[in-house]
Amino acid sequence: MKKITVFSVLVCFTLFTSCKKDFLDASPTGSVDDAAIFTTTTNASNVINGIYRYLYSRYSDQNTQGHGGVMLQLDFMGEDLHQSAGTWYTTAGSGTGGWVSQKNDASGFVSYPFRLYYRCIGNANALVENIDAATGSDADKKRLKAEGLAMRAWSYFNLVQIYAKRYAAGTTNSQLGVSMPLSAKDVRLPRSTVEEVYTQINKDLDEAIALFATASVAPNKSHLSLNAARAIKARVALTKQDYVTAAALAKQVIDAAAYSLMSNAQYQEGFNNIANPEWIWGVFMQDDQGDTFGSYHAQISWDGNTTYIRSRPKRINSALYNQITATDVRKKMWEPAPTAANFPLPLSTYIREPYMSRKFKTRAVPTIGDVPYIRLGEIYLILAEAYAKTPGKEAEAKAALFSFAKNRDAGYTLSVNSGQALINEILIQRRVELWAEGFRFFDLKRLDQPLDRTTVPNFVSASVGGVMQIPAGDSRWQFAIPISEIQANPTVTQNE
Repeated sequence: MKKITVFSVLVCFTLFTSCKKDFLDASPTGSVDDAAIFTTTTNASNVINGIYRYLYSRYSDQNTQGHGGVMLQLDFMGEDLHQSAGTWYTTAGSGTGGWVSQKNDASGFVSYPFRLYYRCIGNANALVENIDAATGSDADKKRLKAEGLAMRAWSYFNLVQIYAKRYAAGTTNSQLGVSMPLSAKDVRLPRSTVEEVYTQINKDLDEAIALFATASVAPNKSHLSLNAARAIKARVALTKQDYVTAAALAKQVIDAAAYSLMSNAQYQEGFNNIANPEWIWGVFMQDDQGDTFGSYHAQISWDGNTTYIRSRPKRINSALYNQITATDVRKKMWEPAPTAANFPLPLSTYIREPYMSRKFKTRAVPTIGDVPYIRLGEIYLILAEAYAKTPGKEAEAKAALFSFAKNRDAGYTLSVNSGQALINEILIQRRVELWAEGFRFFDLKRLDQPLDRTTVPNFVSASVGGVMQIPAGDSRWQFAIPISEIQANPTVTQNE
């Protein structure tokens, strides 16, 4: 049994008494007395609001801006998002794109995802344990408990994908996962197996979904909801290669008709507004809460006024870009040959590079923008992939893909592909659609595919220290456990 460290859950509960101004406030000026946190649902709402705030708060460097920073760190480990020189995200001292720092147990890029998600878990545990006794309506208590359970499940899902070996369907999955405290009383826990972690994730999601069904409505899309929980469960099932369940959950989200695929005009507005009809869950970034250098849009937008944005455009894999048809709105999200005419920039100090992105734009100065975590487009792609990998469901896979792709590409026609060719088509759509939204590392890992940057014509090897290929199953697909965790817990086994 192990002692939990400063990055982990027990000390997360200490945040209620020692760090409430940082982590439990609903707004920069709000706070509650420690003893009053769980007496009412109104006060308990500060706990879940504080957790959501973790997800966009900077941890240290400007590229560790909560969950958005993890999304980009993981995408820079792929082949589709890259830049022309080594800097933030790609050098050993500034990120994970060079596939070095994620195996350094003293690296901040190892500790900050660990710290982030265990903070969320620690506070979610306290909420789940205490909310039933709070004063307030049953509907509100159900919603808060459901949000806590869904947050805990989502956090463990991120942790087990980052710090453990992939889930392999049809095996025991007895490989080490992550420690799994479910209560403030859990003080000495070993790493659970991958199977055990996924079992708990699904248990939490099932309970959350049941509670959400009769709960009060979430205040806005920055909060987890019934359809967000279903979407997360669909992701989990896809990762477990449980395609029947993945399809069923994805279809539930689509059939709920609470969201709609965005128009082509909306697709070009900058991926910065949670009011977009396609967004299911994301960050709502208030204009007065921005961090000029430590925000998602300060890293990935084309117009943010920071040195990093001005000097280092984010680029797409040119081979992937060339597979986008001319009639597809997504063809406009990157510019293969930017000029002053076709890609005007805010100031002359911004530079242009081939295949630079215009997908992400700031919503407000200096670098304000909401961040998408779950979109309906992803759910259609889960449905299509899950059907394509389910015997007898190929027609349904083509229909799901058509419903999605026709929205993006007026010239798209029902796919004539079959078998692996159909799956490949869906995966290409997924890479284009979810570019820089945090999926590529996870997709390569769940599919047990190698990383191969040598197939990318415009990838600059020097930008990632010459690391161009990583075999499937290589030990580098598992981040190291932080050294602070190892030192405080002698029973913890380090990853290879």
